Amino acid sequence: MSDPIRLSVENNIAEIVIDHAPVNALDSQGWFLLARTVEAANADAETRVIVLRAEGRGFCAGVDIKELQAHPERIIDVNKGNWETFRAIHQGRAPVIVAAHGFVLGGGIGICGSADMVVLAEDATLGVPEVDRGALGAGAHLGRMLPLQLVRKMYYTGDAITADEAARWGGIADVVPRDALRQTALDLARKVAAKSPTMIALAKESLNGVEAIDLERAYRWEQGFTAQAYLTAESQATRDAFVATGATADFSKKDKA
Repeated sequence: MSDPIRLSVENNIAEIVIDHAPVNALDSQGWFLLARTVEAANADAETRVIVLRAEGRGFCAGVDIKELQAHPERIIDVNKGNWETFRAIHQGRAPVIVAAHGFVLGGGIGICGSADMVVLAEDATLGVPEVDRGALGAGAHLGRMLPLQLVRKMYYTGDAITADEAARWGGIADVVPRDALRQTALDLARKVAAKSPTMIALAKESLNGVEAIDLERAYRWEQGFTAQAYLTAESQATRDAFVATGATADFSKKDKA
């Protein structure tokens, strides 16, 4: 079995690959590993830019709900692993280009929303089914790519949007055929890697400093509500339904016969 997270550095470009079948959903330890891998790439003096992509059916289906179903107490570790991953991407020295395909859900949105640039394959779909999983999170990160009302529509309904729809709002660097995804991201990375590494590092730090929100603080706020949600019976019911059948729990009021 291949490593769930792989790192290689060549020509000043660090390439990080998520490869964890079947759907690249990471458990608590997987998220910590991804955070450490991003940090390792930034610690390598050869790295000037990072490309983060995935193998398999989709980019990332978020957290491993089955782990939390069996060990609900691990929500603390999952939250911390997510926070550290997104912080490492957002606050790290080197710009991060995410190249995403297929499903981009939950934690996958967090990865994209933490990055400096996002390239999508034409088959990519973006979604935040958090409410239907009894959790919250990634709203702050989605808000770095899409407008407020669209973020709320996606959050409340659980509806996903296509790569073309996401690009229409201006938060996506490019949408390309699936077989051109990696090369497009690497070509973009080469342009960045050819610049002064000192100037690029300063540019990233300065751009982070002038953002309208404190991304890490905003996400920490969301995580507090995830912890609160996990204490409710309704959160448990959503996870029960998802793990048992993959369905969304139905809380609509039914007329009594």
